[in-house]
Amino acid sequence: MAVRAAVLPAVGSPLEITGIDLPDPGPGRIRVRLAAAGVCHSDLSLSNGTMRVPVPAVLGHEGAGTVVAVGEGVTHVAPGDGVVLNWAPSCGACHACSLGEVWLCANALNGAADVYARTSEGADLHPGLNVAAFAEETVVSAACVLPVPDGIPLTDAALLGCAVLTGYGAVHHSARVRQGETVAVFGVGGVGLAALQAARIAGASKIVAVDVSAEKEELARAAGATDYVLASENTAREIRALTGKQGVDVAVECAGRAVSIRTAWDSTRRGGRTTVVGIGGKDQQVTFNALEIFHWGRTLTGCVYGNSDPAVDLPVLADHVRAGRLDLSALVTERISLDGIPAAFENMLAGKGGRALVVF
Repeated sequence: MAVRAAVLPAVGSPLEITGIDLPDPGPGRIRVRLAAAGVCHSDLSLSNGTMRVPVPAVLGHEGAGTVVAVGEGVTHVAPGDGVVLNWAPSCGACHACSLGEVWLCANALNGAADVYARTSEGADLHPGLNVAAFAEETVVSAACVLPVPDGIPLTDAALLGCAVLTGYGAVHHSARVRQGETVAVFGVGGVGLAALQAARIAGASKIVAVDVSAEKEELARAAGATDYVLASENTAREIRALTGKQGVDVAVECAGRAVSIRTAWDSTRRGGRTTVVGIGGKDQQVTFNALEIFHWGRTLTGCVYGNSDPAVDLPVLADHVRAGRLDLSALVTERISLDGIPAAFENMLAGKGGRALVVF
């Protein structure tokens, strides 16, 4: 069956909106009609080669939709069910999974190398980050879908699959923000906006948002920021001034740039904690000297997928949404069609907006 999709023909090439041929779901596979898909900076990192992906590929890893058909052996969902796509399903058998660190599963992205569909000319297509959500429909492994929690609209549920899990998890699982602590979030994109809301939910006493764009202040404050700092060479000094010259307890870096990682570290108090969520390139080198590591006693931690277990965390996030503590609409800066994805990529390159949502 032919459907329209955004295809990445080669690394560094523009996305092409074109028809592709999807097969019927085989054993252990599920066909999903997309309701919505978020345009995430990770998709941009795949398209420009920062993260490797087999090409040609259909990108998009943050989505939700309705099950159209299931293959043999699929029992946890049925046609007509609403589902959230899980781009990093854990295998349950590798060393990381045995430790309960499912977000570090060694086999989570094995499916990205599979051929899941073909172009209209018959060329093999790969599913970027397993799920290929930038398409009207997709076919995925049964492990890549989770039932949509009750009371969450499908279009909102799409955001739960990456931005919210990552931002919320960075605050609650990685940084472990405690009631009354102070927090700075660097980068007010979709993940950063989710992290700001998560810090508010955690009971942070002061939440400082940092970004290169003055236009994002309103978004940041709506998400929970108590203060807004325009990124500059004085950012760390400004944050210390806002916190009694101490620095924040926790910094969450969502941009993946060497300068913002270093500034996040400098913005924390002695003994503070910095969690790096942003995905940077190999050229982004961060340096520290041995004396400052000893003297400041700070912690610098990487964070993959918010250190989250989607099966466990989705119901928790849904509770926050239903109770009004988590506003998913605050993460969406524009709603676009499939044809609008290339322009959304250009906006990300320009540092604009929080999260574009593709609505099918």
